[in-house]
Amino acid sequence: MTEQTTLHLLCGRIASGKSTLATELGRRPGTVVIREDHWLSGLYGKELRSIDDYVRCAGLLRGIVGPHVTDLLNTGVSVVLDFQANTTGARSWMRGLLNGTEAAHVLHLLDVPEEVCLARLRARNDAGLHPFAVTEAQFRQVSRHFVPPSQEEGLAVQVHPVST
Repeated sequence: MTEQTTLHLLCGRIASGKSTLATELGRRPGTVVIREDHWLSGLYGKELRSIDDYVRCAGLLRGIVGPHVTDLLNTGVSVVLDFQANTTGARSWMRGLLNGTEAAHVLHLLDVPEEVCLARLRARNDAGLHPFAVTEAQFRQVSRHFVPPSQEEGLAVQVHPVST
């Protein structure tokens, strides 16, 4: 039996494990991972100094990546969209990528406590392997915008247990 073409979405605070899960999901046959952080770093790295810069550059990137994701889904390739699905607006954009496709979707919710994310963030920053080093103040600023998905959004949510 062939697995249905699926758009995988990732929701969770910074350092909750979204990219780690994206890598795991991307190991499935016929699946590609598209990572927002890699594209933003490569295209706009020197321009990204604030949350406003992120919002502007992420919007530009979405305009390019969105039609590509839809094309991949229409050719039968599943996509793991390693972009934050942490706001209703972001999830609405992602949900719109399914229009005109027959693909399924799963919103993977990583419900990880802030203190665990902060500990992971410190370790990640110390390792220096991530394209962006996020300060605790930036973490808290971004976390204020986090909105868990609601039933009204009509998304198929899969909650992932906390792993430390």
